[in-house]
Amino acid sequence: MLREKIEKDFKEALLKRDELLVSTLRLLRAAIFNKEKEKRYSLAQKEPKEEWEKIEKESKKAKELEKMSQLSDDEILDLISSEIKKRKEAILQYQKAKREDLLEREKKEIEILTKYLPEQLSEKEIEEMAKEAIQKTGAKELSDFGKVMKELMPKIKKRAEGEVVVQIVKKLLNKT
Repeated sequence: MLREKIEKDFKEALLKRDELLVSTLRLLRAAIFNKEKEKRYSLAQKEPKEEWEKIEKESKKAKELEKMSQLSDDEILDLISSEIKKRKEAILQYQKAKREDLLEREKKEIEILTKYLPEQLSEKEIEEMAKEAIQKTGAKELSDFGKVMKELMPKIKKRAEGEVVVQIVKKLLNKT
C-alpha cells in the first residue's frame, strides 16, 4: 500500500537526516491527514447528530469511522498529483521573481513526489492511445473532444498529465 511506503520512506529519511526528503514527505503526510479528516467529516455529516453522539461513546464505531475515512491508493495518487501541480505553479512564480534558490527546491520536491506515481507514459504512447480512442469514438472534429477524453482518460489514469493529453488530443482532432 502506498501509504505504508510513504511512512517507511519518511522514517528512513529521518534516520539519514535528509532534510529535503523529510520536509517533502512531512508535507505529503500532512496533506494525506487533512484529506482523511475531510473525508471523516463528510462521512459523519451523513449520519444524524444523535447517532454520532452514540458513536463517539462507542470506541468500536469510532475506529470503524476512522478506518472508513482512510484514503485509498488512488486517492493518495490524486493527492500527490495535486501536490506536484502546486509545485509547478510555484515554479512559474519563482521564475517570474527570478528566485533560482526556491525554484530548484521546488524541482527537487517534484522529483521526490514523482517517485510515488506510476510510470509515466511517453508522448508517443499517449498519441497512440489517443488515435485508438478517436477511431473508437468516431471523432472527426474538435467538437468531439469530450467523447475522446471520456474514452481515453480512464486508460491513462495517473500515468500522464492531463494538460499533455489535452494538447495531443486537440492536435490530432485538428488534423482530421
